[in-house]
Amino acid sequence: MRLIYILCFLISFNAFSQDDIVAQEYFKNGEFEKALISYKKLYSKNTKNRRYLISLVKTHQQLEQYKEAEKLLTNYLSIVNYPPAFVELGYNYKLQNDTINANYNFKKAIDEVDLKPNYAGIIGRTFQDLSLLEQAIETYEKAMALKPELNFNMQLARIYGEQGNIEKMFNSYINFSEINDTYINTIKREFSTFISENKDNENNIILRKILLKKIQNAPNLMWNDMLSWLFIQQKDYNKAFTQEKAIYKRQMESLDRIKDLAKIAYTQNQPEAAKNIFQFIVDNTQDIDIKIEAHYNLLKIETEQATKKDYKIINQNYLNLLETFGISSRTIDLQIAYGHFLAFYLNKPNDAINFLKDSLKLGVSNYHLSRIKMELADILVLEEKFNEALIYYTQIQRALKNSPLSQEARFKVAKTSYYKGDFKWAESQLKILKASTSQLTANDALDLKLLISDNKGEDSLQTALKHYAKADLLAFQNKKEQSISLLNTILQEHKTETIIPQTLLKQAQLFEEKSQFEKAKANYEQIISGYRESILIDDAIYALAEIYANKLAQPEKAKALYERIIFEHADSIYFVQARKKYRALRGDAIN
Repeated sequence: MRLIYILCFLISFNAFSQDDIVAQEYFKNGEFEKALISYKKLYSKNTKNRRYLISLVKTHQQLEQYKEAEKLLTNYLSIVNYPPAFVELGYNYKLQNDTINANYNFKKAIDEVDLKPNYAGIIGRTFQDLSLLEQAIETYEKAMALKPELNFNMQLARIYGEQGNIEKMFNSYINFSEINDTYINTIKREFSTFISENKDNENNIILRKILLKKIQNAPNLMWNDMLSWLFIQQKDYNKAFTQEKAIYKRQMESLDRIKDLAKIAYTQNQPEAAKNIFQFIVDNTQDIDIKIEAHYNLLKIETEQATKKDYKIINQNYLNLLETFGISSRTIDLQIAYGHFLAFYLNKPNDAINFLKDSLKLGVSNYHLSRIKMELADILVLEEKFNEALIYYTQIQRALKNSPLSQEARFKVAKTSYYKGDFKWAESQLKILKASTSQLTANDALDLKLLISDNKGEDSLQTALKHYAKADLLAFQNKKEQSISLLNTILQEHKTETIIPQTLLKQAQLFEEKSQFEKAKANYEQIISGYRESILIDDAIYALAEIYANKLAQPEKAKALYERIIFEHADSIYFVQARKKYRALRGDAIN
């Protein structure tokens, strides 16, 4: 008997669920007459279901049957004290332009908060759902005044945001976070839709003033954290660093936040800010590994900024650090960096090879051994000792199968074969790498494969492609002038071949590295005007936009080029960045 009862219940429940879904579909599709029949049936069988009541009321309203909706609500209120129903009733009068009765019922709903402040949540939400924002604000504010432990600041913030009252919105979010600090990241995400990378944006200024006032009047590291976050969005890393220092000096715990900030500043091309932050880490940590890492990053930045006259000092700095911290597994990064510096900057490849071969004897992990071998192989490519380099790359593949480092080594095998002019073997390796789990390696592999496949058939001797591969190798060897000269040869002697836009792009990138931005600009413009169908057109447009934005201080020209990426090359890998930079130049908030 019990089983039969359960089965009957389940069948009945399933029928209700199906009827409910059908009614919702009718309403969603604008078939209100059919929805009305369905909701009447559902509500008649379950008059305690408030959702059916409200759905039925809304269906009547869609059909402009306001008296029927009013009757339903007044009957319900005569049986049940449910304050949101007063809101619905007031809204029904509002639809009929009966302002007096509408406001009367809205007031009745809000007055219920005096009796039970906890009702404010559902009453306020009902007002919000009906876009009655002023009434929702009144409801929430009254409840918090009556019962201070209630916190409707999040709801108020969203309403103020909808109204465009940015200062009140910021204040409400901040007041909410003061009590619920676990929501701090959610609030930052909300803020990010209203602020810009431009520090002079009005919303940025408002938020900055609010946070500075908070720090002055009610010191709390949360405000320093939020202000640091704002400065990071504005790419003002020195000011963010000031806030992070304040947090660190109060807590004296981990330097992780400061390390992260240094890395962000570096990746965002603000080396001076990054240097200041890394130096602070060196001066304030007792952790040897953190100190070594900071020194390593400082030397990396100094090397990138150096001219030949600075190399002697940098060399001595490396030697001093290796003497201070020792030649051990702890300083592997420094050792690899020093080997690279010897070979690629001091032009002492043999010294570099000998130094790194000594590092191989330290008894370190397979991973660290492979990293040392990778640098060794790169130096051997620099020396054009291709076969020896291939041995090391292959050893890495075998030692760390399927790892990102192994896939990078496979790519370098292909690149080395390409440098040698063995395009067929290179292409076979690149086909495998297109499916690499490392997106960067997969993209690089695809680019190189397209370069080879698009140009290997132009002539049987593959002269232009061989010249290009040699120019690419010269660029890798830091022989930029020779590379540019060889690329010029291709441009002059192979004018009709498909390799020309690739050559113009490569040469432009080398011009940029030499800070010859007008020459780079000319190359990019030649690709844009003369090779509209080339797959490199978006590369050229984006690169030219970057030059105008960051080197030539012509933001309007940059904006026009970013816009071109957005509207003409929506499938470009630069689309997201172009849209973000376009909006920043236009003064939009960040989305």
